[in-house]
Amino acid sequence: MSKDLFKKFVKAHPELGNSVMDGKTNWQKLYELYDMYGEESEVWDKYLKKSYLSTSNTTTSRSSSFSELVNMIKNVDLESVQKGVNSLQKTIGLLQDIGVGAATKEKTYEPRPMYKYFDD
Repeated sequence: MSKDLFKKFVKAHPELGNSVMDGKTNWQKLYELYDMYGEESEVWDKYLKKSYLSTSNTTTSRSSSFSELVNMIKNVDLESVQKGVNSLQKTIGLLQDIGVGAATKEKTYEPRPMYKYFDD
């Protein structure tokens, strides 16, 4: 089996990458399993089935995290947010004023005469 075929197999089954990221296995072990058993072996069931279950759990956890986010937004004190934004605007204005003062001190370019005659 070649590495290119293994790469195609992994691209077709991204669940294998999730197993590696979770620390359950590494790429070397997966490649050795692929090399010994091939693509159609039952060895892959434990890596692929678990990921399908985790995908459904991820979907439910995403919906629950979205509802948590909505609840968090409901509890935000808008007056404190407005005060923070105002102070940030003042700070940015101050920094711009400092930058504008430095920009006005630029020297203007005066080209020198092309055919200037110098007396000795």
